[in-house]
Amino acid sequence: MPSSKILSQQYNVLLFDGFSNHCLANMVEPLRAANTLSRQALYAWRFCSLDGNPVQSSSGLVVTPNGAIGDQQGDFLVVMPSYGYLKLDTRPTIRAVLAAAKQHKHLAGLDTGSWLLASAGLLDDHRATIHWDEFSRFEERFPAVEAVQERFVIDGNRLTCSGAMAAFDLALTLIRRDHGPLLAMEVEHLFMSRNGRGHYDLPLKSEDTLVNRALTVMQAHLEAPLSVRSVARKIGCSQKRLETRVQAELKTTPQALYRRLRLNRARNLTEDTEQSIAEIAGRCGYENASAMTRAFKAEFGQTPTAFRNGNLSGR
Repeated sequence: MPSSKILSQQYNVLLFDGFSNHCLANMVEPLRAANTLSRQALYAWRFCSLDGNPVQSSSGLVVTPNGAIGDQQGDFLVVMPSYGYLKLDTRPTIRAVLAAAKQHKHLAGLDTGSWLLASAGLLDDHRATIHWDEFSRFEERFPAVEAVQERFVIDGNRLTCSGAMAAFDLALTLIRRDHGPLLAMEVEHLFMSRNGRGHYDLPLKSEDTLVNRALTVMQAHLEAPLSVRSVARKIGCSQKRLETRVQAELKTTPQALYRRLRLNRARNLTEDTEQSIAEIAGRCGYENASAMTRAFKAEFGQTPTAFRNGNLSGR
């Protein structure tokens, strides 16, 4: 899939002293992983502060921003104060947030960032959440906001989440919305079970029980692929039912899903081993290197050899 077909979405993250490293990483790392797995620049991000000066996290990590928030525009403004947010609720801060909001299509308040968005009037008549320790105070202070105690909330172009773990869930939801459930599932799997050598120790998982069983069977038979009919028979359902459930859950066909699993293994082996392309083809269920190369290029936009050479040159 050529990268020229997709424009990067720009995230500008407004950080304040006392921001949470955990929350920041859980928002940005899934976006980075989506870029890595898709081999495309689906997302871009900048770290900003009010004045462009360095900010220090709650654990002492100092971040030198890419610039002041007033100089940025993009798709998403992500407001992330975390600790000490009440002291940040000042006229200068709110003016800066309001000005920045005009330069972005979507507004996100992570952790206690919801408070600053609400103080600026940017969450009026919207559903929103905040870190649950601050929920009662938030609900009382901003009656024009429909406060809900959920992990994260997407209401139109307003996004809020309750903390660091919820930020990861929110990022996955955005990836799923932007680029489909299969990529989101692969990103989640990357953080759940990928070891230091880049190989996957646990099978890819789906929330649908039937699809999950099919994934388990497919991943156990990558070297000698089964027919979709055989996969369905092994999990005790008809081929038609399997096709319907895979389409509903992952917006693809069982055939395309199986091919993606085989090619993901091919990509991992190409990147992390010195095996020949012919050997990798055999381990991924292809009759010869030429057949795998054609499928690999159609899926990832380059041949296995070009992919391997590109990774070696970047080390």
